[in-house]
Amino acid sequence: EGMAPPQRILFPPEKICMAWQQRQRPGAGLHNLGNTCFLNSVLQCLTYTPPLANYLLSREHSRSCRQQGFCMMCVMEAHVNEVLRFSASAIQPWAVVRVLTRIGEHFQHGMQEDAHEFLRCTVDAMQRACLSGSGNLDISSQATTIVHQIFGGLSEIQSISICLPVTCLSCKAVSDSYEAFLDVPLDIKAASSVTAALEDFVEPEQLDGDNCFKCSKCDKMVAASKRFTIHRVPRVLTLCLKRFEDFTGRKISKVVEYPEYLDLRPYTSQAAGEPLLYALYAVLVHSGGSCHAGHYFCYTKASNGLWYKMDDTCVDGRGINTVLRQQAYLLFYVR
Repeated sequence: EGMAPPQRILFPPEKICMAWQQRQRPGAGLHNLGNTCFLNSVLQCLTYTPPLANYLLSREHSRSCRQQGFCMMCVMEAHVNEVLRFSASAIQPWAVVRVLTRIGEHFQHGMQEDAHEFLRCTVDAMQRACLSGSGNLDISSQATTIVHQIFGGLSEIQSISICLPVTCLSCKAVSDSYEAFLDVPLDIKAASSVTAALEDFVEPEQLDGDNCFKCSKCDKMVAASKRFTIHRVPRVLTLCLKRFEDFTGRKISKVVEYPEYLDLRPYTSQAAGEPLLYALYAVLVHSGGSCHAGHYFCYTKASNGLWYKMDDTCVDGRGINTVLRQQAYLLFYVR
Protein backbone atom coordinates (compact mmCIF):
# COMPACT_ATOMS: atom_id res chain seq x y z
CA GLU A 1 0.00 0.00 0.00
CA GLY A 2 2.36 2.70 -1.23
CA MET A 3 5.42 1.08 0.33
CA ALA A 4 7.64 -1.87 -0.56
CA PRO A 5 6.49 -5.10 1.13
CA PRO A 6 8.26 -5.89 4.42
CA GLN A 7 11.22 -8.24 4.32
CA ARG A 8 10.30 -9.51 7.80
CA ILE A 9 7.08 -9.67 9.81
CA LEU A 10 8.05 -8.91 13.42
CA PHE A 11 4.63 -9.62 14.92
CA PRO A 12 1.90 -11.69 13.22
CA PRO A 13 -1.12 -9.40 12.69
CA GLU A 14 -3.55 -12.28 13.27
CA LYS A 15 -2.33 -12.45 16.90
CA ILE A 16 -3.54 -8.92 17.67
CA CYS A 17 -6.76 -9.19 19.68
CA MET A 18 -8.95 -6.09 19.38
CA ALA A 19 -11.60 -7.02 21.97
CA TRP A 20 -10.94 -7.31 25.70
CA GLN A 21 -10.04 -10.87 26.69
CA GLN A 22 -11.64 -10.48 30.11
CA ARG A 23 -14.21 -8.12 31.57
CA GLN A 24 -13.60 -6.51 34.94
CA ARG A 25 -13.94 -3.33 36.93
CA PRO A 26 -11.38 -0.57 36.33
CA GLY A 27 -7.95 -0.94 37.84
CA ALA A 28 -6.01 1.27 40.22
CA GLY A 29 -5.65 5.04 40.20
CA LEU A 30 -2.19 6.61 40.09
CA HIS A 31 -0.60 8.76 42.78
CA ASN A 32 0.68 12.15 41.64
CA LEU A 33 4.41 12.04 42.41
CA GLY A 34 5.01 15.75 41.84
CA ASN A 35 3.56 17.34 38.67
CA THR A 36 3.06 13.89 37.11
CA CYS A 37 -0.61 14.31 36.11
CA PHE A 38 0.50 14.47 32.44
CA LEU A 39 2.17 11.07 32.87
CA ASN A 40 -0.70 9.55 34.86
CA SER A 41 -3.36 10.49 32.32
CA VAL A 42 -1.35 9.17 29.36
CA LEU A 43 -0.58 5.90 31.17
CA GLN A 44 -4.26 5.37 31.94
CA CYS A 45 -5.25 5.96 28.29
CA LEU A 46 -2.64 3.42 27.16
CA THR A 47 -3.64 0.94 29.88
CA TYR A 48 -7.22 0.88 28.55
CA THR A 49 -6.20 0.48 24.89
CA PRO A 50 -7.66 -3.04 24.36
CA PRO A 51 -5.17 -4.58 21.85
CA LEU A 52 -2.16 -3.19 23.74
CA ALA A 53 -3.49 -4.25 27.15
CA ASN A 54 -4.31 -7.76 25.91
CA TYR A 55 -0.75 -8.19 24.69
CA LEU A 56 0.87 -6.76 27.83
CA LEU A 57 -1.35 -8.81 30.16
CA SER A 58 -0.19 -11.98 28.38
CA ARG A 59 3.41 -11.15 29.40
CA GLU A 60 4.51 -12.43 26.01
CA HIS A 61 7.04 -9.62 25.59
CA SER A 62 8.98 -10.14 28.83
CA ARG A 63 9.22 -13.88 28.22
CA SER A 64 11.18 -13.30 25.01
CA CYS A 65 12.86 -9.94 25.72
CA ARG A 66 16.65 -10.04 25.43
CA GLN A 67 17.24 -6.32 25.82
CA GLN A 68 19.85 -5.32 28.38
CA GLY A 69 18.90 -2.43 30.66
CA PHE A 70 16.00 -0.10 29.84
CA CYS A 71 13.11 -1.57 27.84
CA MET A 72 9.92 0.49 27.58
CA MET A 73 7.82 -2.54 26.66
CA CYS A 74 8.92 -4.31 29.84
CA VAL A 75 8.17 -1.15 31.86
CA MET A 76 4.68 -0.87 30.34
CA GLU A 77 4.00 -4.59 30.76
CA ALA A 78 4.80 -4.41 34.46
CA HIS A 79 2.76 -1.21 34.89
CA VAL A 80 -0.37 -2.46 33.11
CA ASN A 81 -0.30 -5.76 35.00
CA GLU A 82 0.04 -3.92 38.32
CA VAL A 83 -2.83 -1.53 37.51
CA LEU A 84 -5.28 -4.14 36.20
CA ARG A 85 -4.41 -7.22 38.27
CA PHE A 86 -4.12 -5.87 41.80
CA SER A 87 -6.91 -4.64 44.04
CA ALA A 88 -5.17 -1.54 45.44
CA SER A 89 -7.18 1.65 44.96
CA ALA A 90 -4.07 3.52 43.79
CA ILE A 91 -0.44 2.74 43.03
CA GLN A 92 2.70 4.85 42.71
CA PRO A 93 4.00 4.76 39.11
CA TRP A 94 7.66 5.07 40.14
CA ALA A 95 8.72 2.48 37.56
CA VAL A 96 7.80 4.95 34.80
CA VAL A 97 8.85 8.14 36.60
CA ARG A 98 12.34 6.75 37.26
CA VAL A 99 12.94 6.28 33.52
CA LEU A 100 11.52 9.65 32.41
CA THR A 101 14.82 10.77 30.88
CA ARG A 102 15.10 7.45 29.02
CA ILE A 103 11.65 8.02 27.52
CA GLY A 104 12.59 11.58 26.53
CA GLU A 105 15.89 13.13 27.56
CA HIS A 106 14.29 16.57 28.00
CA PHE A 107 11.71 15.36 30.55
CA GLN A 108 12.41 16.30 34.16
CA HIS A 109 10.65 14.90 37.20
CA GLY A 110 8.74 17.67 38.95
CA MET A 111 8.31 19.82 35.84
CA GLN A 112 4.99 20.43 34.08
CA GLU A 113 5.24 18.54 30.78
CA ASP A 114 2.98 18.22 27.75
CA ALA A 115 0.82 15.08 27.70
CA HIS A 116 0.85 14.73 23.91
CA GLU A 117 4.63 14.95 23.80
CA PHE A 118 4.90 12.34 26.55
CA LEU A 119 2.50 10.06 24.66
CA ARG A 120 4.54 10.35 21.46
CA CYS A 121 7.83 9.70 23.28
CA THR A 122 6.35 6.72 25.15
CA VAL A 123 4.99 5.09 21.98
CA ASP A 124 8.30 5.79 20.21
CA ALA A 125 10.19 4.18 23.12
CA MET A 126 7.93 1.11 22.91
CA GLN A 127 8.57 0.94 19.18
CA ARG A 128 12.36 1.11 19.74
CA ALA A 129 12.06 -1.69 22.30
CA CYS A 130 10.23 -3.86 19.76
CA LEU A 131 12.98 -3.22 17.20
CA SER A 132 15.84 -3.94 19.61
CA GLY A 133 18.05 -6.75 18.38
CA SER A 134 16.43 -6.88 14.95
CA GLY A 135 19.39 -5.37 13.09
CA ASN A 136 19.06 -3.00 10.15
CA LEU A 137 15.48 -3.40 9.01
CA ASP A 138 13.78 -1.76 6.04
CA ILE A 139 11.07 0.79 6.86
CA SER A 140 8.24 -1.57 5.89
CA SER A 141 9.53 -4.24 8.27
CA GLN A 142 9.82 -1.69 11.09
CA ALA A 143 6.09 -1.03 10.65
CA THR A 144 5.26 -4.66 11.53
CA THR A 145 5.98 -4.39 15.27
CA ILE A 146 2.97 -4.85 17.53
CA VAL A 147 3.21 -1.17 18.51
CA HIS A 148 3.14 0.15 14.95
CA GLN A 149 0.43 -2.31 13.93
CA ILE A 150 -1.76 -0.98 16.75
CA PHE A 151 -1.12 2.77 16.54
CA GLY A 152 0.42 3.28 13.10
CA GLY A 153 -1.17 4.31 9.84
CA LEU A 154 -0.02 5.61 6.47
CA SER A 155 -0.93 9.00 5.03
CA GLU A 156 -0.86 9.79 1.33
CA ILE A 157 0.48 13.18 0.26
CA GLN A 158 -0.61 13.95 -3.28
CA SER A 159 0.73 16.97 -5.14
CA ILE A 160 -0.70 17.92 -8.53
CA SER A 161 1.33 20.50 -10.40
CA ILE A 162 0.08 22.40 -13.42
CA CYS A 163 2.80 24.22 -15.37
CA LEU A 164 2.99 26.04 -18.66
CA PRO A 165 6.58 25.76 -19.87
CA VAL A 166 7.70 27.46 -23.06
CA THR A 167 8.35 24.18 -24.82
CA CYS A 168 4.87 22.69 -24.41
CA LEU A 169 1.30 23.86 -24.12
CA SER A 170 0.68 22.28 -20.73
CA CYS A 171 2.14 19.85 -18.23
CA LYS A 172 0.17 18.06 -15.55
CA ALA A 173 2.30 15.95 -13.23
CA VAL A 174 1.08 14.03 -10.19
CA SER A 175 3.50 13.26 -7.35
CA ASP A 176 2.40 10.80 -4.65
CA SER A 177 4.35 10.17 -1.46
CA TYR A 178 3.51 8.23 1.71
CA GLU A 179 4.33 8.94 5.32
CA ALA A 180 3.81 6.79 8.41
CA PHE A 181 1.96 8.40 11.32
CA LEU A 182 1.17 7.46 14.91
CA ASP A 183 -1.44 10.16 15.50
CA VAL A 184 -3.32 12.81 13.52
CA PRO A 185 -2.90 16.47 14.57
CA LEU A 186 -6.05 18.54 14.00
CA ASP A 187 -6.16 22.32 13.69
CA ILE A 188 -9.20 23.51 15.65
CA LYS A 189 -8.92 27.29 15.18
CA ALA A 190 -11.63 27.35 12.52
CA ALA A 191 -13.41 24.10 13.42
CA SER A 192 -16.22 23.54 15.89
CA SER A 193 -16.12 19.73 15.65
CA VAL A 194 -13.66 16.91 15.06
CA THR A 195 -15.40 15.98 11.81
CA ALA A 196 -15.02 19.57 10.56
CA ALA A 197 -11.33 19.54 11.55
CA LEU A 198 -10.85 16.25 9.67
CA GLU A 199 -12.50 17.80 6.61
CA ASP A 200 -10.03 20.69 6.85
CA PHE A 201 -7.19 18.18 7.23
CA VAL A 202 -7.94 16.56 3.85
CA GLU A 203 -8.87 19.83 2.08
CA PRO A 204 -6.49 20.51 -0.85
CA GLU A 205 -3.90 23.20 -0.13
CA GLN A 206 -2.85 25.61 -2.87
CA LEU A 207 0.92 26.04 -3.20
CA ASP A 208 1.97 29.24 -4.94
CA GLY A 209 4.01 32.40 -4.47
CA ASP A 210 6.82 31.75 -2.00
CA ASN A 211 5.36 28.31 -1.33
CA CYS A 212 5.59 26.95 -4.87
CA PHE A 213 6.09 23.27 -5.67
CA LYS A 214 9.00 21.94 -7.76
CA CYS A 215 7.50 19.96 -10.62
CA SER A 216 9.39 16.68 -11.09
CA LYS A 217 8.43 16.62 -14.78
CA CYS A 218 9.24 20.20 -15.78
CA ASP A 219 11.90 20.74 -13.09
CA LYS A 220 10.41 24.19 -12.42
CA MET A 221 8.93 25.90 -9.40
CA VAL A 222 5.20 26.00 -10.18
CA ALA A 223 1.80 26.51 -8.59
CA ALA A 224 0.34 23.25 -7.34
CA SER A 225 -2.35 21.61 -5.26
CA LYS A 226 -1.37 19.44 -2.26
CA ARG A 227 -3.68 17.10 -0.39
CA PHE A 228 -3.31 14.81 2.63
CA THR A 229 -5.47 11.70 2.99
CA ILE A 230 -5.26 8.59 5.16
CA HIS A 231 -4.07 5.75 2.97
CA ARG A 232 -3.83 2.91 5.50
CA VAL A 233 -5.97 3.23 8.61
CA PRO A 234 -4.64 2.31 12.07
CA ARG A 235 -6.27 -0.13 14.47
CA VAL A 236 -6.18 2.60 17.12
CA LEU A 237 -6.71 6.18 15.97
CA THR A 238 -5.24 8.94 18.13
CA LEU A 239 -6.39 12.48 17.40
CA CYS A 240 -4.55 15.48 18.90
CA LEU A 241 -6.58 18.67 19.04
CA LYS A 242 -4.03 21.46 18.66
CA ARG A 243 -5.12 23.56 21.63
CA PHE A 244 -1.84 25.36 22.29
CA GLU A 245 -0.67 28.31 20.20
CA ASP A 246 2.83 28.15 18.78
CA PHE A 247 5.42 30.29 20.62
CA THR A 248 3.06 31.71 23.28
CA GLY A 249 1.65 28.41 24.53
CA ARG A 250 -1.69 30.16 25.04
CA LYS A 251 -4.58 27.71 25.04
CA ILE A 252 -7.50 27.56 22.61
CA SER A 253 -10.29 26.83 25.07
CA LYS A 254 -13.20 26.66 22.61
CA VAL A 255 -15.69 23.80 22.62
CA VAL A 256 -14.92 21.20 19.96
CA GLU A 257 -17.54 18.48 19.57
CA TYR A 258 -16.43 14.88 19.07
CA PRO A 259 -18.53 11.76 18.43
CA GLU A 260 -18.68 8.49 20.33
CA TYR A 261 -18.49 6.68 16.98
CA LEU A 262 -16.46 8.02 14.06
CA ASP A 263 -16.49 6.95 10.40
CA LEU A 264 -13.00 7.50 9.00
CA ARG A 265 -13.91 6.51 5.44
CA PRO A 266 -14.53 10.07 4.09
CA TYR A 267 -10.97 11.10 5.03
CA THR A 268 -9.16 8.20 3.33
CA SER A 269 -7.61 7.83 -0.13
CA GLN A 270 -10.57 5.58 -1.06
CA ALA A 271 -13.42 7.77 0.16
CA ALA A 272 -16.08 5.58 -1.45
CA GLY A 273 -16.73 2.26 0.22
CA GLU A 274 -17.94 0.60 3.38
CA PRO A 275 -17.77 2.71 6.58
CA LEU A 276 -14.58 2.49 8.64
CA LEU A 277 -16.10 2.75 12.10
CA TYR A 278 -14.15 3.63 15.24
CA ALA A 279 -15.41 3.73 18.84
CA LEU A 280 -14.20 6.25 21.40
CA TYR A 281 -12.50 4.62 24.40
CA ALA A 282 -10.42 7.38 26.03
CA VAL A 283 -10.44 11.17 26.29
CA LEU A 284 -7.50 13.09 27.76
CA VAL A 285 -8.37 16.54 29.09
CA HIS A 286 -6.28 19.60 29.97
CA SER A 287 -7.70 22.18 32.36
CA GLY A 288 -5.92 25.53 32.62
CA GLY A 289 -5.02 28.55 30.52
CA SER A 290 -1.73 27.55 28.87
CA CYS A 291 0.60 24.64 28.20
CA HIS A 292 2.85 25.90 31.01
CA ALA A 293 0.27 25.39 33.76
CA GLY A 294 -2.89 23.47 34.54
CA HIS A 295 -3.89 19.90 35.20
CA TYR A 296 -4.38 16.74 33.13
CA PHE A 297 -6.94 13.98 33.73
CA CYS A 298 -8.77 11.51 31.52
CA TYR A 299 -11.89 9.46 30.93
CA THR A 300 -11.45 5.84 29.92
CA LYS A 301 -13.77 2.98 29.01
CA ALA A 302 -12.91 -0.06 31.11
CA SER A 303 -13.20 -3.66 29.94
CA ASN A 304 -16.65 -3.88 31.61
CA GLY A 305 -17.94 -1.37 29.04
CA LEU A 306 -18.44 1.46 31.55
CA TRP A 307 -16.79 4.90 31.55
CA TYR A 308 -14.67 6.26 34.41
CA LYS A 309 -13.05 9.58 35.20
CA MET A 310 -9.43 8.98 36.16
CA ASP A 311 -7.93 11.94 37.98
CA ASP A 312 -4.68 10.78 39.60
CA THR A 313 -5.78 8.55 42.54
CA CYS A 314 -9.53 9.10 41.97
CA VAL A 315 -11.39 6.62 39.74
CA ASP A 316 -15.11 7.42 39.54
CA GLY A 317 -17.88 6.23 37.22
CA ARG A 318 -19.27 8.67 34.63
CA GLY A 319 -21.92 8.57 31.89
CA ILE A 320 -21.19 8.93 28.19
CA ASN A 321 -22.92 12.34 28.06
CA THR A 322 -20.38 13.71 30.53
CA VAL A 323 -17.52 12.13 28.57
CA LEU A 324 -18.64 13.81 25.34
CA ARG A 325 -18.81 17.31 26.90
CA GLN A 326 -15.13 17.63 27.81
CA GLN A 327 -12.51 20.10 26.60
CA ALA A 328 -10.61 17.27 24.95
CA TYR A 329 -6.91 17.46 24.11
CA LEU A 330 -6.34 13.86 22.96
CA LEU A 331 -9.00 11.48 21.65
CA PHE A 332 -8.48 7.73 21.37
CA TYR A 333 -10.64 5.60 19.05
CA VAL A 334 -10.43 1.85 18.44
CA ARG A 335 -11.38 0.21 15.13
